[in-house]
Amino acid sequence: MNRDQLRAEFVTMIQPFVRNTKSEEINESSSFVNDLNVQSARLIDIILEMEDKFAIRIDDEEAGALTTVGSAVDLLIAKLSEKEEAAA
Repeated sequence: MNRDQLRAEFVTMIQPFVRNTKSEEINESSSFVNDLNVQSARLIDIILEMEDKFAIRIDDEEAGALTTVGSAVDLLIAKLSEKEEAAA
């Protein structure tokens, strides 16, 4: 899965958590807090959804670094790459 596909899948996944923002308005620089109005409890829900959907684990330090859609996509790419390497 390339970056654009992963970003599109992530944006679709977070849509229930960002009710007032259309998916086409969300880009990689969209801030969860400032642009998408995601509060901390909702961000935790997004992180848990990421873990479930992509079968990955996100530690507290990694979770703290998730500030934008782009940072989440970067983390997903890194985690999925690690998962593929471990399976090889």
